[in-house]
Amino acid sequence: MSPVTAMYVAQAINGLAYGMLLFLVSSGLTLIFGMMGVLNLAHASFFMLAGYFCYTSLGLVENFWIALLLPPVAVGIVGVFVERVFLRKVAASGLGHMGDLLLTLGISLVIAEMVKAFWGTEGLVIQIPPLLEGRIAVSGLEYPLYRLFIIVLALAILGIFALILFKTRLGRIVRAAVSDPEMVGALGVNTPLVFMLVFGIGTWMAGVAGVAAAPILQVFPGLAEQIGLDAFVIVVVGGFGSLLGTLVASLMLGELNSFGIQFIPRLAPVLMFAFMAVVLAFKPTGFFGERE
Repeated sequence: MSPVTAMYVAQAINGLAYGMLLFLVSSGLTLIFGMMGVLNLAHASFFMLAGYFCYTSLGLVENFWIALLLPPVAVGIVGVFVERVFLRKVAASGLGHMGDLLLTLGISLVIAEMVKAFWGTEGLVIQIPPLLEGRIAVSGLEYPLYRLFIIVLALAILGIFALILFKTRLGRIVRAAVSDPEMVGALGVNTPLVFMLVFGIGTWMAGVAGVAAAPILQVFPGLAEQIGLDAFVIVVVGGFGSLLGTLVASLMLGELNSFGIQFIPRLAPVLMFAFMAVVLAFKPTGFFGERE
């Protein structure tokens, strides 16, 4: 393989890894909005919180695999608490999307101040687990094994999630509760419990992404803003509430970010927003969004 070809392959895999990481974050946001109609501005803060939980877990047990399991569950529990105690009351107040936005913005600010109080303002470095520290040959090119692990992890979660949502009774109940909650409630299904479960799963997915990203991205208080902007662009470009659109937009923007950094580094930070502007100019609902 020539050096130029190797460079293109490496950048493509980098873009795929980053795109799948963005998908892990954005899919939870898409799930919550598509099924509950809640645009959760605190979603990226849950992602960041999982990174800090991962750091603390590694300090206690020194086992990355336990850290990959427990912090996302803890973040999911926090999400369930937020939905049950706060979001449900705001929804009952009749404030609509404005109430959701203000509440979740406030929660994100609280989380940001809490991590500064407990972990400080300095960036925290999390080491890649020894099992995934090496490099693997891909078409004659050596590539970091951990980034390939992120791709496999994201694909596995996507497959499990799609299987549950479209092939199980629970998935049918969730989709029915979203489209017609009154009818589903009349049939004896506890729709508030379904929505609480959906919010918990969405924040859990953000937690998984936060732990997976921690060894690559330094964990610091501004991480939520950094990843939150990318996730917002993906949800808008893919179409609000569309899981397929989220996947397509994540892959496209992951590659755009990777090759942008390689070829036009000065413009790389704005490429995603420029791409969003172009897409919305021709299709205001995003790739797979629908007008209400």
